[in-house]
Amino acid sequence: MATKQSAKVNPYSAVGIVAAQSLGEPGTQMTMRTFHYAGVAEHVPTGLPRLIELVDAKKEPNKSLVEVYLKKEYKGKEAAAKALAKEMESVLLPEVATVQEDMASRRIIISLNENDAKALGVTIAMLKEGVKKTVGTNKVEHRGNKLKITLKDEKETPLKELRKLTGKLSKTLVKGIMGIKRSVVIKEKGEYFIRASGCNIKEIIPLPKVDPARIYTNSVMEIDKLFGIEAARNAVVREMVSVMESQGLSVDIRHIMLLADAMTADGKVKSIGRHGLSGEKAGVMGRAAFEETIKHLVNASIVAEDDNLVGVTENIIVGQTIPIGTGRIKLVMNAKKK
Repeated sequence: MATKQSAKVNPYSAVGIVAAQSLGEPGTQMTMRTFHYAGVAEHVPTGLPRLIELVDAKKEPNKSLVEVYLKKEYKGKEAAAKALAKEMESVLLPEVATVQEDMASRRIIISLNENDAKALGVTIAMLKEGVKKTVGTNKVEHRGNKLKITLKDEKETPLKELRKLTGKLSKTLVKGIMGIKRSVVIKEKGEYFIRASGCNIKEIIPLPKVDPARIYTNSVMEIDKLFGIEAARNAVVREMVSVMESQGLSVDIRHIMLLADAMTADGKVKSIGRHGLSGEKAGVMGRAAFEETIKHLVNASIVAEDDNLVGVTENIIVGQTIPIGTGRIKLVMNAKKK
């Protein structure tokens, strides 16, 4: 009970300002370094670049990662983890085959490179299946280790359509999960899990060996899309704590939680800048004080917008006492009382 009482915030405390200072000051000490994740061959931003990514609510992090944990019956088996890692890694058509265009006959010939295909576990059947998804209704013939694609209206089809289809084939997925590039099996606390570069947890979750309750990615937007705003809010907190700890900095988690709550309060992840929280303040003075001052003032003038001066910034601009702490208290004299 004593701990609970001591944790309470005093009424009308400027918690937002304290949180901003508590997060901003350590931010000035952060480095611009990147952290190398062993085995994944990826330099993942940490420190200041990663913090900026989080508060800007970027749709995709500079280097996305996914951690995949196995179900109870598989988590102690290294072979099962390695098999799953290999199953997840994406293989695109150019990695295992060469594509040639026959302009005269309006055909595309795909030749499987047997050595590369064997090393990556790709068969001609997998190649054909992937190609069929890309070419649609066009005819696909299979002869030996070659596939021949004949366009539906071969005589009337313009050459640019042939080139367009060739471009699509260069991005064709032959094996694995799109977006998952490299993966490594890691043993930690007696269990094996997979860390992979890229992010596509929607396709990873249905895999039979995967524990869907423990899968995690550093892409906050991906978590929001699949698991909802509460999960995204927790991801923002987790990522920010991780950034601070990686730099040897200690910040009270309540400040980070307040920031995460502010970013996700409206049911979607918003940035802190003019396209997010600062640009959507209720008062026109508050919006104008941050960026694009003239735009906000002109727009407010056109529609005769009022400002009730409820925020800190608005009251500073007009020279009033800010409504925080003792400034929030209104005293009224009781003239009738003797």
